[in-house]
Amino acid sequence: MFTLELDRVPKSSKVRLLVMMGVLLAIIVGLFFRIGYIQIKRGDYLQDKADKLHNRERTLEAKRGDIVDANGVVLATSASINRISVIHNQIDDAEGTARILAQELGLNYDEVLEKIQKRVALQVIQDKVDTETANRIRAYELPGVMIDENFQRYYPYGSLAAQTIGFVGSDSQGIIGLEVKYDQYLQGIDGQIQTLTDAKGREVEGVGEQKVAPVEGNTLQLSLDVTMQEYAEQLLERVLKQKNAKKGAFIVMNPQNGEIYAMANYPNFDLNDPFTINDEALAEQWDTFSQETQMDYLNQMWRNFCINDTYEPGSTFKIITASAALQEKVVSLDDTFTCTGSLTVADRRIRCAKTTGHGTQTFVQGVQNSCNPVFMTLAARLGADRFYQYLKLFQFDQKTGIDVPGEAIGIMHKLENVGPVELATMGFGQSIAITPMQLMRAASAAVNGGNLITPHFGVNILDSEGTVLKKLEFETEEGVISEDVSATMREVLGTVVSEGGGRKAYIPGYQIGGKTATSQKLPRSSKKYISSFLGFAPVSDPQVMALLLVDEPEGIYYGGTVCAPIVREYFENILPYLGIEPNYTEEELSGDDVGTFTVPGLLGKSYSEAKTLASEMGFELDVLGEGEIVMEQYPGEGEEINKDAKVVIYLE
Repeated sequence: MFTLELDRVPKSSKVRLLVMMGVLLAIIVGLFFRIGYIQIKRGDYLQDKADKLHNRERTLEAKRGDIVDANGVVLATSASINRISVIHNQIDDAEGTARILAQELGLNYDEVLEKIQKRVALQVIQDKVDTETANRIRAYELPGVMIDENFQRYYPYGSLAAQTIGFVGSDSQGIIGLEVKYDQYLQGIDGQIQTLTDAKGREVEGVGEQKVAPVEGNTLQLSLDVTMQEYAEQLLERVLKQKNAKKGAFIVMNPQNGEIYAMANYPNFDLNDPFTINDEALAEQWDTFSQETQMDYLNQMWRNFCINDTYEPGSTFKIITASAALQEKVVSLDDTFTCTGSLTVADRRIRCAKTTGHGTQTFVQGVQNSCNPVFMTLAARLGADRFYQYLKLFQFDQKTGIDVPGEAIGIMHKLENVGPVELATMGFGQSIAITPMQLMRAASAAVNGGNLITPHFGVNILDSEGTVLKKLEFETEEGVISEDVSATMREVLGTVVSEGGGRKAYIPGYQIGGKTATSQKLPRSSKKYISSFLGFAPVSDPQVMALLLVDEPEGIYYGGTVCAPIVREYFENILPYLGIEPNYTEEELSGDDVGTFTVPGLLGKSYSEAKTLASEMGFELDVLGEGEIVMEQYPGEGEEINKDAKVVIYLE
């Protein structure tokens, strides 16, 4: 038997042997430590890498929840479509597959082939593919071609309430409007499909797919009413086209709880095609604009005039001045004022709309006549400190809290910069800029008992079966003014319509209250105006309030002439729809002014011919301008108006 006799091994060899054994031992120990490190410290990471190598994951898009109106009518929904993808390593015939997909999807063959040949785990070929096309592709049974369901947002009413509802992006997330505000409820939870593959990415036969089903998003129910919204948009578009105006807004709200029934903007846009500009002149030049310029124009198109933009409200703001003055007891209903056509404040002469003056009048008559000197006097009696106290009580320095993103805040002088002139002009709605929504909210408080409500659209969050999951709640601040002062304001504003400048909003059998406004835009020298009318009904218990604004009407521009008749027409149809029944007074029942008549065509006629026709048909003319020929009339030929209403004509 052979044995190693170390004594006979040379010393140098012994050293080499020991060194080699030491190195080997160190390597073995190092390997043990490395294995331990990999197993303990990096085990989870490497396991994850292995899972990703052997498991192909495809996302199953969750269906976004619907948006419905107050009656359950669908305003926004998600239609089922498909996504076509490929897994490179599972493709048997790249060229054949590319040819079929290009043909069925209407794509370029070379581009499809290039995508198929990319060595990635999953390559999307086409999104938003209709079900019919997807089924044809599915019938080919192409290896490596995946067809998964996804969704496309669809708006059945197109442009209806476009700036309010908003739209989503390619990732089905909200971009503007209610779509982004309530994104957390509308979005669902995406699902997943996992496929087991070998190291080369090929599907392992005999092993089924693991599927985690997506969870559908919830439904958002609004206070908006499709019928009321459609009618508001129709009337707004009509008056803007008649007056060749720049833009306009129409808001309809319940002044008791802040629920908004309609919010119309014009011009509007198609929610199903929100990146196509709605201006024909701009559309012709669109490709010449930079991407930044294009986005600027699109953002302008998407703006919601009702909440995004401020304006000087003019005489509708007198509602606030009057409320503050009554609350502070600096005026009584029987106080008298004398209007000579202007009032000198400090060193500045500020005119009334009626330059010849209203003469001596009571406070109530001053509101009916919308007399500027009356409200300049009231503002002076309040003083800047108290006046600003009410601006803050009505929260013109804050957002209303409406549940539509992008709301602007009122713009006011700093209190220390308010002198007698600034205070006087603010008293009748100049030198202060607010949003239409801020005005609606403040006016609601003036007539609803003094409660500052939060305007809103959201009412309920529902599941797919229509069960209420959550009732949306909004704050109300009580006591901005007293209930007694609010009741007085209702009565006073009721006389504005029954006896004063809002007469064209009068409807026999219904108690309508309101205030007209004709606000001059800056610079004053531009001679451009915003006409408006704010109305509510019934006076005794307001259930609906409407504000109509027409920006830069041509020709006749007075709010009482341009806007009041439109609000009257709206109320005539909407009040019965809301279940508010007429209640005629004895005077209305016995008078000859109950009913309507069709306005005749007066354009081009001489003044004498127009007077004769008016006399024969039993209506009155409201004459503007100087001359002999009727160049403009309002309302236009063929429109139905109250028998006691006047037809405005402009002579040249």
